[in-house]
Amino acid sequence: MTLLVVIIVLALIFDYINGFHDAANSIATVVSTKVLTPGQAVVWAAVFNCVAYFIFKDHAVANSISKTVFKDFITLPVIFSGLLAAIFWNLLTWWYGIPSSSSHTLIGAFAGAAIAHALMLKGFDYPWSNIVDSETIIKTILFIFLAPIIGMVISIFITIVTIMRNVWLRLGIIAVVTAATVFMFDNFESTKINENVQKFYSTDKYKKEIKTIKSELETKKGDTALLAKLKLNEEKLLKATASYEKVHPYLIQYDKLGADKISSIAKDSGWLDNIAVSKLKDAVRNANDYLIVEAKSTEDAKAKEEYSIAKVKTELYKSPLKAYLSKSITLDSTVAAINLIYPIAPKNLDKVKERIQKFNIQKSFSEEISKADNSAIVWGIIWAAVLFMLIYIYVEKVRTPTAYTISNMFKKLQLLSSAAFSIGHGGNDAQKVMGIIGAALIAHGSIQDFSNLPNWVPLACYLAIGIGTMSGGWKIVKTMGTKITKVTPLEGVAAETAGAFTLFFTGQMGIPVSTTHTITGSIIGVGATKRMSAVRWGVTVSLLWAWILTIPISAILAALVYLVTRLFV
Repeated sequence: MTLLVVIIVLALIFDYINGFHDAANSIATVVSTKVLTPGQAVVWAAVFNCVAYFIFKDHAVANSISKTVFKDFITLPVIFSGLLAAIFWNLLTWWYGIPSSSSHTLIGAFAGAAIAHALMLKGFDYPWSNIVDSETIIKTILFIFLAPIIGMVISIFITIVTIMRNVWLRLGIIAVVTAATVFMFDNFESTKINENVQKFYSTDKYKKEIKTIKSELETKKGDTALLAKLKLNEEKLLKATASYEKVHPYLIQYDKLGADKISSIAKDSGWLDNIAVSKLKDAVRNANDYLIVEAKSTEDAKAKEEYSIAKVKTELYKSPLKAYLSKSITLDSTVAAINLIYPIAPKNLDKVKERIQKFNIQKSFSEEISKADNSAIVWGIIWAAVLFMLIYIYVEKVRTPTAYTISNMFKKLQLLSSAAFSIGHGGNDAQKVMGIIGAALIAHGSIQDFSNLPNWVPLACYLAIGIGTMSGGWKIVKTMGTKITKVTPLEGVAAETAGAFTLFFTGQMGIPVSTTHTITGSIIGVGATKRMSAVRWGVTVSLLWAWILTIPISAILAALVYLVTRLFV
């Protein structure tokens, strides 16, 4: 427990450092254009970092981070080592004014410590593909280049549209692009709802089990135990898929029905009955320290033996729990029956009773569906577009446009664009620390998976990054605000809006990208619209090298820290 607390504190310290390390991303343009003073800018950015807590409901990025390393190799010393290395690299790059990616530092360090742990445990010939999730790593590396390119393309587009002389054509383009964006985000929402519901029914878990068993059967052909296990998981997958297919037509109507209505229909129709017993079984055995035993089983022989027994016996909890859910037996009778199957530790008795009494499958299902709701982001995009259009009409059609009124308009708009980018920064970067804390809680056995993440974790992470942003990060402001290219208020609006959109877009896809890379690409884009020579490409190339080297250097540092840590922990 002590090490878990230390890890949580370190994670929040990293989040705080991330805030002031990346403060420049949110405030560099707004400070360099003199729209706000540095003091005002950091407070402005910090507030909107925290506002992200109320907007991002589905923590897809955090979930991706927590799954960077496979569960078998996630231990508290691994996470501890990764965090120490990430903090060191972040402080070093901040000291030298290098806008490296805190996100990639964290991912690289986490993966590096895990690889060192796995190789020490399994031998140096053990394949890395069995240690880290190659899909997450590949996506992350790919978006080192794609995120700034997306930001650059969008900022160029926004700048070109903004300087168009025909205001009506400009408004028409904004309307069309906004409609296309709303459609795209609506598609993200539908996809995510279906993914969440399938996960709720454990279809992904059964598919993974089946794939693993089939892989084992290739070397152990005809193994009766494996064949029986395969058949059981195939039956479970069939039932889960059937339940999902029944509820799917209602998921399509989410905007009309809402999560509570869909959940009510599913409950009344009996489509939650089978999964309810399974979920309650998990809740009961987890309250009886099952996860703690599982966490210890990877390195402790006695715990491994106990876990093997508990894993089989606690499956039999389903029978009395099914009777309880159908109101055939009382709570006391249920607990007594459970005790006969696999005993509940006296210290956990009240906790188990509480879990059973408070269990509500309908509410749980509703919450899982509503996590995917991105209406706050969509309406934010719509109202921002409407506001931009009204301001353009007022400045250029109602009033006589002058250089002063145009410049003043963009200074005010830059407040909105920097706020939007700060929301994207908070929503993207705070989630990465949430993913690490989630991984630590899973490794400790405090929670079963990321969907059980306690509410205090996101709140603490958003506050930590907000406070960190308020602390500044002035060394990097100069690089971001002036060294890459000189930025005007118009270009500041274009860069920040492009950066915000990129962060919202990748956040919906659950891809952990760098806010540093994103805003840098956006600033390069606005510089390139003037002329290619307006961008100081020498500085840009230096930044690119820092980006490329961050993941491998962080991984090597974390591996070294782990080798030292394992001598003491």
